[in-house]
Amino acid sequence: MSIEIVRSYFRDYGMENRILEFDSSSATVELAAQAVGCEPARIAKTLSFKVEDQPILIVAAGDAKVDNTKYKAKFHKKAQMLKGDEVTELIGHAIGGVCPFGVPDSVDVYLDESLRRFETVFPAAGSANSAIELSMEELEKYSRAKEWIDVCKGWQEA
Repeated sequence: MSIEIVRSYFRDYGMENRILEFDSSSATVELAAQAVGCEPARIAKTLSFKVEDQPILIVAAGDAKVDNTKYKAKFHKKAQMLKGDEVTELIGHAIGGVCPFGVPDSVDVYLDESLRRFETVFPAAGSANSAIELSMEELEKYSRAKEWIDVCKGWQEA
């Protein structure tokens, strides 16, 4: 079970007690926001893509959407999300619980600028009913993010 992988991962940092588990599903941004009790934008959704046959993760704010033009400018190819069975196989977490923790070393993690407007956010913690509250510095550290990128739209204030 991937939540156990994430729990073990955070145990190495003495943070396993910060994982929140819910009686209800937190598999979507809306459900996670209800479970946590925050605005949907503060849910840090983890999106799975393939670049040159290599899986990558992009963590973005709950109200952000991938901008294909920005994505192509950054990765030099059209955005191609992983299929459901590929997510579990290549990332190690099932859809609804995908998170940037406890993933194979070969998976690069990127953090989208849409997250920086918050003091803390809530990414999933390896299951469809879990999350963990992290500051931007903690998210960057524990996700082992390769870099901050700007590939999303729809979150900026008008």
